[in-house]
This record gives sequence, C-alpha cells and structure tokens, in this order.
Amino acid sequence: MQTTEILVIGGGPAGLSAALEAASLGADVTVLDSDLKLGGQLIKQTHKFFGSKAEYAGTRGFEIANFLFDEIEKYKTLGKLKVFTNTTATGYYKEDGVVSYMVGEEKYGRIKPQKLVFATGAQERLIPFVNNDMPGVYGAGAIQTLMNVYGIVPGEKVLMIGAGNIGLIVSYQLMQAGIKIAGIVEAMPKIGGYWVHAAKIRRLGVPIYLQHTIKEALGNNVVEGAVIQEVNNCFQPVGDPMEVECDTICLAVGLTPTCELLWSAGCEMKFVPQLCGYVARRDPMMRTSHPDIWVAGDAAGIEEASAAMVEGRIAGLSAVASLNHVSQETFYDRSAEYHQRLENLRAGEVGEKIRSGLSCVCCKQWG
Repeated sequence: MQTTEILVIGGGPAGLSAALEAASLGADVTVLDSDLKLGGQLIKQTHKFFGSKAEYAGTRGFEIANFLFDEIEKYKTLGKLKVFTNTTATGYYKEDGVVSYMVGEEKYGRIKPQKLVFATGAQERLIPFVNNDMPGVYGAGAIQTLMNVYGIVPGEKVLMIGAGNIGLIVSYQLMQAGIKIAGIVEAMPKIGGYWVHAAKIRRLGVPIYLQHTIKEALGNNVVEGAVIQEVNNCFQPVGDPMEVECDTICLAVGLTPTCELLWSAGCEMKFVPQLCGYVARRDPMMRTSHPDIWVAGDAAGIEEASAAMVEGRIAGLSAVASLNHVSQETFYDRSAEYHQRLENLRAGEVGEKIRSGLSCVCCKQWG
C-alpha cells in the first residue's frame, strides 16, 4: 500500500496542471496516467492555441506539453512529484479511500491518498451506421495519435464526419500531410467549430456537407467508400443517398466525459447536455460533493484544453489548501487570477454553451 497527500488521476492538460499547482505549494503529489506518455491531447495537437499569453496563445499544443514536462521534471527532482505512466486506475473504494491500479497488464497496486483530483478526460463518441466496425473507420483521436505521435498516415483519402473544432482541425492536419479530404459531413445546419478553422478548409476546396449524415461504409474487407445522405431538421433522411469515394472514415462526432470513478466514489452526478454527458456537481473551486475529491478538465465537461489547464490549477490549489499547505493570501490571490482567466476564456458567444451548462451543475458551496 502506497500513500500520498494528493493523487491526480490523469496526465493530460488538466491533470498535469493540477499536479504542478499542488507540487509548487509544497504538497507530495502522485500522478497516474494510463497512456505510455504524459500530455493527453496536447501531444497530438499541432495547431496554435487562442486566448491570452497566460493560456499560451500562439503556441502549438505539443510545445505546451513540453513546457509542462519541464516543470514536471523539476518537481520530480525535488522529490515532490511521482509520475506513473501506462498505469490505469481501476477502482476507488469509498469505505477506506483506497485507489487500485494496474501497471500495464501485469502489476497490481493500491494507493491511499489524502485528497484526489480526477482529471480522467473524455472518450470519443461513435455513431451507428452500416459497417462502422470495418477496418478504415477511425475516431479522430486515433488518427491524431497515428499522425502526430507516431508519424503514420491512416490512408490516402479521408471522409470526415463532424464539423466541430476537432473535425476541422484534424482535416487540416491531414491535408498538411498530403492526404486528400473527400469532404466533411455535418448533421447540423451550421458548422460547430471556429470559423477560422472552417475557412482554411474551404479555401483549400474541401466540400462541407451541412445537414448530412453517413449511412454506410462501403467495401469488402476495408473501407472503399461511403454513402452519405441529407437529413432534415428532425435528422430524418431526405433526398437521394450519395456515394463518396474514400479509403478512410474519420469520426469526429464529439466526446463524453470519462467519469466512472466519480460514480464509484459516490459523487453527486448530473446529466448536462451542454457539457456533453454526466458530470460531477462541483463548487467554484472544482470540489465535488465528496469532500476529498476534485474534478478538472474534460471529466468536468467537454471544453478546450486552455480551460482544462486553468481548471486543473484551481483544483490543485484547492486540494492543497484543504491540507493547510497554503496561506489564505496566496489562496485568494491565485484563486482570483485563475477564475478571471476562466471567465475570459468563456466570454462571448463561443462560451455561451459552456456557461449555460455550468449554471446547471455548479453550486456556491457545499453544506
């Protein structure tokens, strides 16, 4: 049985930010991450971030990951931070607060933290259509991993399903690698991602089929094409189906918060469509209904990595404060700064959906 003051589950942008915040304030921190390498989505992102200087505006995601890795190494050297990769948290046990985990598929372990930050990220959604299990059908995250982590192209001609930010960005990244985009299919009547991303795609001549969906993947053993069809406002098929030539189908149809461990811990959960699924109710400091558990990043609601990193900082700060490792002055100053940064990131029309979702799930304080 191992022990730690603060356990962070998840080594993506939110988890690393929470761990760094806590370690910088003197806490002993342990990070568990199921991937072979830390960084989560950041190491797959080659586009430049928006926002302010504090949110690494103008910096590419994988470069931001490297900045965080440098900080991680510093606190590891100081003995304030331990990191375990290829390590999956498999359970949380309410009766004694123990977390079980597996290292790879061989080694089983247990750890008992005083405080926990769940930054478990999200999982990709899939949609039903004929032959959706055929080789050549990928999630957008899988294609980003192949392309941007391992340098492997998935195919020669890709049909993208989904015109949100992920679908648009991955389409552009594929084109930068010399891969042709057969088209982008979007069921909604308008593009869901930022217009700046969509404009780049359209300037390069890629057709965007609004109010369309995929009906079938064509081919015998691998994808050799697809059938798409127009849908009405009730998402019912109308018009004639159309065949599209492609050898790869990429699904960028959204993410769902990964929150199984939050359910296991007995945290109060709520389904919030604007946040893309069930999420834990939390106070302004990201503390859940469980007094020793905080949540941050996509596990708290699907949002941009910039917001995830700030939420991680807030969760790490609050967890440390509960251990009396930080002065009230430092706590209030940092809290005010982080909340102002979040407010700026969520301002305007783009953040309206997130603000609406948060109003359904946030409470002022726990009784």
